[in-house]
Amino acid sequence: MVSMRRTVYRRILMGLIVCNLVALVTYGYYLLKTSVPDEMKILLGQEEEFDFSLPIHASISEDAVGVLYVNQKPLSENDIKIDLSSPFSVSSNELGRYKVQLTLFGIIPIKDISLEVIEEIEVIPGGSVIGLQVETDGILVLGTGTVMGSDGTYYEPADGLIKSGDYIVAVNGEKVSKKEELIERIGKKAIQLTIERDGKTRKITLQPVKDSTGDYKIGVWIRTDTQGIGTLTFTTTNGYFGALGHGITDVDTGVLMKVGNGSIYEAEVLNIIRGREGTPGELVGIIRRASNCCIGTITKNTSQGIFGQTDSRRTVTNGTMSIGLKQEIKLGPATILCQVDSKIQEYKIEILKIDFSSSGGNKGLVIQITDPELIKKTGGIVQGMSGSPIIQNGKLIGAVTHVFIRDSTKGYGTFIENMLKQ
Repeated sequence: MVSMRRTVYRRILMGLIVCNLVALVTYGYYLLKTSVPDEMKILLGQEEEFDFSLPIHASISEDAVGVLYVNQKPLSENDIKIDLSSPFSVSSNELGRYKVQLTLFGIIPIKDISLEVIEEIEVIPGGSVIGLQVETDGILVLGTGTVMGSDGTYYEPADGLIKSGDYIVAVNGEKVSKKEELIERIGKKAIQLTIERDGKTRKITLQPVKDSTGDYKIGVWIRTDTQGIGTLTFTTTNGYFGALGHGITDVDTGVLMKVGNGSIYEAEVLNIIRGREGTPGELVGIIRRASNCCIGTITKNTSQGIFGQTDSRRTVTNGTMSIGLKQEIKLGPATILCQVDSKIQEYKIEILKIDFSSSGGNKGLVIQITDPELIKKTGGIVQGMSGSPIIQNGKLIGAVTHVFIRDSTKGYGTFIENMLKQ
């Protein structure tokens, strides 16, 4: 009996050891994947320093031979495999994109990364609060509901056919973009709706229901526009802008909105609702909708922010600034530019974490507000500060995107190169 118990205990102990080893290996593999960017960029004609301090090797595609310089030596056919456990440098005098395969100890595949040689980019850092006005490309469905018919019975004409997040783009083959256009086309006869869902178009047929007032309805809740306040991240010398650092999503569905028409305007902060644990704060302000207060036109709404063209009548007043690539960012002190009162000011922050993996999305940086003045004013990061430029060592490296609900002094940021990619 004692012998059997000992055998059972040994097996349990061995099982626990094996589980711990598997967990450690899995976690170590995850750390390796997230410690190296999925995409790396280097500037044309400039030597970029890297130091991953990891037991990994890189195999660079053969089309980089004679084009890339590693540790100041031209890459040759005999040197396409490189040990990255020690600091190294990469440079090139030709624009291009190259594939790099990473392996652990030169044996176990980790992932493929893209190495791109780009021209140096300079932008004008923003920081000003802006107003956003967006009209959807199509009619966004918030949800479906019941309609009480003229006979007193409740009907659900859209149930199972339309769902939250769909876009109605046409009725009986005719394009619609406004709420009024949809209502005008709903009558006694069955109608054919063209909807877009997950990037695909489909057609459905609905039978409207006559309600107690004599109107015909299809039982859907819809939205065609939205507005709000955010922060301008950058403008370019050739007339483009980027803002927010995250996309405009519908407040009810959480869906990234398809932009049909949109503009950004000058805005004024009237009040600040301070952030506290469990509740994000907010910049409360007004949007100056006069034509002479329009800053630009929104052409793209993406997970990395909103982008578009600036008004040609506006002149650039701030100086340009170089961008900082991912590998240049360091843990430690940095600053943000934002406007929480009458003017743009620079405030101190700390970069706490850097996530190079693609899963980081627009949350590649974890930051903390350390400036006593900003904490006194806002309590930390508040809604409306999204898009505030993050600056380190004199370079624009990213933008504020989200706030931590449990600690308003902390939040996320996105890399500036991710925004410029859009």
